[in-house]
Amino acid sequence: MKYVFHPEALAEYADAVQHYKKQRTELAQAFINSIEDAVYQIKEYPTRYLVINEDMRRCMTRKFPYMILYTVEQDYILILAVTHCSREPGYWKSRK
Repeated sequence: MKYVFHPEALAEYADAVQHYKKQRTELAQAFINSIEDAVYQIKEYPTRYLVINEDMRRCMTRKFPYMILYTVEQDYILILAVTHCSREPGYWKSRK
């Protein structure tokens, strides 16, 4: 199944990569790998993860305190947020 990032989710992802890149390039690459692995798992098993709000699901990343919030649409997966776990809950609810 194909997937698309909500523009704000893509911006969050890019901001997080830059945050880690300022610390170490290798750390940024590890973060990218973690996100890509999570997205791959979502693509392979879109209904596997916990429903947290109506039809929105949450996939936790490995090694980093981030989660990917997404919905399964008819023809694709919509990634609504790439968010740090300590960020204000629910800020992404208006995205769709």
